[in-house]
Amino acid sequence: MLWSLTKILLFVAAIAGLTLGAGYLLESDGGVMLTVAGVEYTLSPLMSVIALCVLLVVLWVFLKLMSLLVATLKFINGDETALSRYFDRSRERRGFQALTEGMMALASGEGRAAMDKARKAERLLRRPELTNLITAQAAEITGDKRKAEEVYKRLLQDDQTRFVGVRGLMKQKLEDGKTETALKLAETAFALKPRHVETSDILLKLQADSEDWKGARNTLNAKLKHGTLPRDVHRRRDAVLALSEAKALLSEDASISEREDFIEANRLSPDLIPAAAMAARSYIAKGKPRFAMRILKKAWEAHPHPDLAAAYAEIEPNETPQERIKRFGVLVKPTLDHPETKMLMAELQIAAEDFPAARKALGDLWEADPTARSLTILAAIEKGEGAADDIVKGWLARAVNAPRGPQWVCDKCHNIHGEWVPVCGNCGALDSLSWTAPSSDDTGGPVSVDMLPMIVGAPEPMTGEIVFSDSVGSGDTEEEIDEETVAHEPTK
Repeated sequence: MLWSLTKILLFVAAIAGLTLGAGYLLESDGGVMLTVAGVEYTLSPLMSVIALCVLLVVLWVFLKLMSLLVATLKFINGDETALSRYFDRSRERRGFQALTEGMMALASGEGRAAMDKARKAERLLRRPELTNLITAQAAEITGDKRKAEEVYKRLLQDDQTRFVGVRGLMKQKLEDGKTETALKLAETAFALKPRHVETSDILLKLQADSEDWKGARNTLNAKLKHGTLPRDVHRRRDAVLALSEAKALLSEDASISEREDFIEANRLSPDLIPAAAMAARSYIAKGKPRFAMRILKKAWEAHPHPDLAAAYAEIEPNETPQERIKRFGVLVKPTLDHPETKMLMAELQIAAEDFPAARKALGDLWEADPTARSLTILAAIEKGEGAADDIVKGWLARAVNAPRGPQWVCDKCHNIHGEWVPVCGNCGALDSLSWTAPSSDDTGGPVSVDMLPMIVGAPEPMTGEIVFSDSVGSGDTEEEIDEETVAHEPTK
């Protein structure tokens, strides 16, 4: 800026000086006398001005010729000049044209053409940070994984492209099934760009798959910190991870204090059924049944579930069937119309051998929402009231072919799980299991009816098998289930 101002001032001063000189010559009476080789020349004022102008033009042309000579010598020597800049601009223009054509070929799925254009652009531009990525992606399209890996490794050498290289290698390892290496690369990529959503999601999934619950919780907290995860979703998933971490400690015979993570998981998400059940059992083990009751009541009101009822029964394991019915009445009071409540109370009434009350508690659930469990309960009521074996067998046959009711179903792939798990065993999604009736219920195989206390008698064998699991009420009666009654073959 200062040098430009100086040149402008010098130019104005030179013009002003020449103007004054020319005016002086034109106003003088004499002229200019020049002596060259002994010969005198007398110039008039006008001729003097013309001669001065010619002299200046010749001097300017001489200086330009000298500048051109110097520039040519510099160009030959390899220094930057206007001539070299002209050729550089031409080469850069052709390089960016090749780069553009390579990107278009890559978007069109033409891997070979994209690689050729990328090589041309790299030769012209000499900027590998722009061309290496196109080369790597084009190599992946053509199936040349070795070339792609080589290019990704070259990207690691530059700070600006290191993340791209790590991410590319991570995806390659995931495709090859090398999850341990992919996990390490994901950790490196996440450290380079913690705000990158895709990388953090991959890292979280890999940590959950490898049961690194502590690392997964740290990643989840980082996602919340950087604003890539809503707070309510973070709270729910943090509860799931805390529960999984606590279950891992429990499997290692951890102390009571270490098991308090169940309570923390329940605090983070009170409607998480496994967390509520395990937190209640943790309080029961510590001799705090009132805290356990409070947790289970809150969870039951949010979503009635057999696991919650089983945990609620463990609070008072030695109570009579009548006492249990009274105590469970407090639990189910907010959800009297829920199917789970109706089946639970019917089972408790069966345990108390009050079959009319069991029928009343079940209501028309067997007709409005027939499931294997509700129909089996109705069969037990019929048997308890003295119905004929043909009637009981008829209800059991219907139970075999009826839907199994709510189960742990993955929201993403709709795979059915026998018990709750933090990660779907089929698609690997985190926190995707919901207690709901599957869209296409599989009625084949064993039928598990929780807390059904008794079915007596020995109907004729049928094809198939119905298996009744242990239940809350089964310990409250001395009468045992006859194995011949609950194992029979359904007619296909």
